[in-house]
Amino acid sequence: MSEVLFNPFDPAFRANPYPFYERLRREEPVHVSPFGFTVLTRYEDVARTLRGQEFARDIDAHVTPREDDPRRARRERIRQRQESGQAAKTILNLDPPDHTRLRRLVSLAFTPRAIERLRPRVQQLVDDALDVAAERGSMELVEELAFPVPFQVISDLLDLPVENSAQVREWSQILTASLEPTADDAAFDASEVAGAAMGAYVSEVIAERRRNLGDDLLSALIEAEEEGDRLSEAELRSFVILLYVAGHETTVNLIGNGMHALLRHPDQLRRWADDPSMDVNAVDELLRYDGPVQETVRVPTVDVRYGDVEVKKGTLVMTVLGAANHDPEVFDDPDTLQLDRPSASRHLAFAAGVHYCLGASLAKLEAGVAITSLIRRFPEVHLDGEPGWRDRLTIRGVDHLPLRMR
Repeated sequence: MSEVLFNPFDPAFRANPYPFYERLRREEPVHVSPFGFTVLTRYEDVARTLRGQEFARDIDAHVTPREDDPRRARRERIRQRQESGQAAKTILNLDPPDHTRLRRLVSLAFTPRAIERLRPRVQQLVDDALDVAAERGSMELVEELAFPVPFQVISDLLDLPVENSAQVREWSQILTASLEPTADDAAFDASEVAGAAMGAYVSEVIAERRRNLGDDLLSALIEAEEEGDRLSEAELRSFVILLYVAGHETTVNLIGNGMHALLRHPDQLRRWADDPSMDVNAVDELLRYDGPVQETVRVPTVDVRYGDVEVKKGTLVMTVLGAANHDPEVFDDPDTLQLDRPSASRHLAFAAGVHYCLGASLAKLEAGVAITSLIRRFPEVHLDGEPGWRDRLTIRGVDHLPLRMR
């Protein structure tokens, strides 16, 4: 058995995974982990896996279960609920043709043109938050900007109330905790409870909206139809929950991680503040440098080879996006933040292939407006205390970033 080079239980690994990624990529880029999955850290291997048709995202349908799998009963409960129509897999966990069908039904709301129409609203929300910070000369970035802005935007899109933001955020934290490699039975049980509670809440909202359709994304999803095909009630509920969670969770961490990186590289911060032509590329570089989603999993549907290593069908394969984005074969001096990096847009922070993030344009818009507005409004921005980090690996992000500004 290989040495435990990829150890998500190590606090040092979770605190700063990049040195561990570098060692893995150098010593064993295709690492067969004692935890039961194969870990990929080279850009070429990760990109091939994300784009390859021989890899599935529907893990439950394709993974070969272990005989001692303690979560078999849980998966069976979920399967029964899906077969009875009470639940549906999210678009994240479907493969073509089911994934193709759902993505076709919902993608019109996420075209670059549709997202760009949100820019004035995003700018207004950011400016309002910065007005408050200007009066005090300080700000806690996550609570006062990084979370409320994307949460309000996704709530606006769906025309959902924001009064329950604290509860929805709590549900989101519990649901995303189950994505961690270190998730135990307690985390999965809590995720089931939170998912059921959030599902009940969303079902009430959907029922009310069916009675009073409006000019919003939820109404459009209810009415979405192509060649007689519509979203089922379970599919609609599942997609709205996904939008609610992913619509703010990734962007919160992108803004927080990005601002933290800039504060550690003040020369890059000032260059960007003085040069609006860098706006698009700079966000891509922040995504590459310390992206919010560090890894995602696939299952090969046939035996595959990575160099000398053969991976059997039905085996979990972890593609480490954060490691691929620091591969020196693709990105020169990858551990250095270079906001004008020519290759920055090649990052895999939003995955690739058919599962490329549907909300990528929205996340980049929100992060770009939030960060550029902050660094251009205040000539001086500094840390005002120690940042705090979520103790997570899959969804990586600061949860506390106190700032003082002039």
